[in-house]
Amino acid sequence: MIILGIDPGLAITGYGFVEEKGNRFHRLASGVIRTSKQTPGPMRLAEIYDRVVELIREYRPHCLAVEKLFFCKNVRTALQVGEARGTVVLAAAKSKLDLYEYTPLQVKQAVAGYGGADKQQVQHMVELLLRLTEKVSIDDESDALAIALCHLQHRCYAAAIKGGRPQ
Repeated sequence: MIILGIDPGLAITGYGFVEEKGNRFHRLASGVIRTSKQTPGPMRLAEIYDRVVELIREYRPHCLAVEKLFFCKNVRTALQVGEARGTVVLAAAKSKLDLYEYTPLQVKQAVAGYGGADKQQVQHMVELLLRLTEKVSIDDESDALAIALCHLQHRCYAAAIKGGRPQ
């Protein structure tokens, strides 16, 4: 199973494709989608949409996991993240992908085992869980991989409760 994790943002949207093979997780691809501040907002959203659809076509994930919007002190930033997130949700819907949403707390708990984990702890656990030989240098990319891992962990937990293996 291939999961696409997305950490939405207007300036930088992180993405990560994680494949589950047996009881191991492997990074297929990851990176960021950057948009320019000089580009009008609607065009930046179109760039994010087009790139996400392109990535979905290339890697053919089984579903998409995205971070839920959480309260932000900066209202302008929260609105921009919400717009980028809506664009990603639209790309998933138009691509007929199941969508799963996780709070930052759920992601941290699933990946680092502690909901109060900081970015460095989460990044370190992502690198360990995926057996990466090089560090992931961009937080948004690491967060996207963590979101994909969170979904895979939730699938495993749900299957264990039901007494079987994930489908």
